[in-house]
Amino acid sequence: MKSSQLASSTVKIECWSFIELSLEGPIDGNPFKDVHLQAQFKHKQRVIDVDGFYDGNGEYKIRFMPDTEGEWTYSVSSSIAVLNGSAGSFVCSAASVGNHGPVHVRDTDRFAYADGTTYRPYGTTCYVWTHQEEALQEQTLQSLSRSPFNKIRMCVFPKRYSFNTNEPEHFPFVGSKTDGFDWTRFNPLYFARLEQRIGELQRLGIEADLILFHPYDNGQWGFDRMDAETDEFYLRYVIARLSAFRNIWWSLANEFDFMKEKKLDDWDRFFRIVQESDPYQHLRSIHNGTKMYDPTHLTIYDHTKPWVTHASMQYWELSPTTAWRKLYRKPIVVDECCYEGNLPQRWGNITGEDMTARMWDGFMRGGYVGHGETFLHPDEIVWWSKGGQLYGDSPARIAFLRQIFDASPEGITPIETFRDAPTLGIEGAYYLQYFGVHRPAYRELPLPEESCFQIEVIDTWNMTITALNGVYSGLTRVNMPATPYIALRAYRVERVEN
Repeated sequence: MKSSQLASSTVKIECWSFIELSLEGPIDGNPFKDVHLQAQFKHKQRVIDVDGFYDGNGEYKIRFMPDTEGEWTYSVSSSIAVLNGSAGSFVCSAASVGNHGPVHVRDTDRFAYADGTTYRPYGTTCYVWTHQEEALQEQTLQSLSRSPFNKIRMCVFPKRYSFNTNEPEHFPFVGSKTDGFDWTRFNPLYFARLEQRIGELQRLGIEADLILFHPYDNGQWGFDRMDAETDEFYLRYVIARLSAFRNIWWSLANEFDFMKEKKLDDWDRFFRIVQESDPYQHLRSIHNGTKMYDPTHLTIYDHTKPWVTHASMQYWELSPTTAWRKLYRKPIVVDECCYEGNLPQRWGNITGEDMTARMWDGFMRGGYVGHGETFLHPDEIVWWSKGGQLYGDSPARIAFLRQIFDASPEGITPIETFRDAPTLGIEGAYYLQYFGVHRPAYRELPLPEESCFQIEVIDTWNMTITALNGVYSGLTRVNMPATPYIALRAYRVERVEN
């Protein structure tokens, strides 16, 4: 929307959507580097400064996501006279159905949308799906629309790795591998395509966990070894363009410790740049690598640092989730715990049963766990990287897991008095217990004597819920099917008088 249109009419912008100011300006020199553009947005006593960006062809833009209903005013400042001084106002209207705003941390180790609605990440990974041909991207969106996933990990930069040897059509910077890249000019067409996909994810209710750096370039294009000035230039441009999307999360890196060109001080600096540049304070994390054949090799960023909002972990076992929650006192998201599939690599060939069990184990310990899929494909279209179709058995079971957890009461937390099986609940009101690969023939539940409970046996693999007849109090023996992947749920009900 042109700023002149805003000034001449009453414009309404939905809360947590964004308004876009578009200004015409000079094309000479290098507008990406030479022109400073910013707007100040005001609502009553609040003032929010937002950076603008150059979008090519003489067009300069400023995007702003209002978070409060009512009238807002704005004024534009710039180092270029023709862009300086624009002003106007708009009205922020109520959010529409399904628009809950951006996700933030609530109550130390949980998430919630801005309107207070609980958010639990049921995530997946498709690293470079937006770097593929249009038809494949559309297929990925169709697959996501039918899936239980509400978060996706995805990269800004392309990837060069096993099953990833195709050359993208567009890059974030102007240029190509053959001709070289101009590290001072961005490619607006690339970002327009990325924004389109982020917007489509938003309409599906999916958070875009955007990975800003990764090591899987290996000098192919050079995005993993830009100098410090270019790194900062890139980060500030990406944040100016994309931070107004409510479904953005910032992942500073995937497997940061494998990026040998960067030092720990660089990651601290990147976090500070993102924190200072993002007016909406979207979630921020950084993801570690692992060497499964060498369990002693594990370099984890210090997630206690104040600019880290939650711990994004890679680990193949979920039992450490309990310790991580206590150590970091932040939400624990194990975004990678191996992949359901049949690749030759060890990390990419676990069963659907194992994938499902790992997710249950992590969730039951008070954390969150991400899905991944890596089945061999004749055209190397593997979900974990390129998207496409889902072939595995775990997504349906993850949908069932989501059904169970979304139906649970607010405030469930690990109950550590049950030492032999991970248990979530609210003491005296609700208990959910998971047995994983263990298969007891019966279980004794020490329920409160003064209350009545309904008990259900949940088969997490066959996706069945079997309610026991009657209600129960005190120490209760529950007969079990003696098969793996069983959970028990007990919840308080009103006592029925005879």
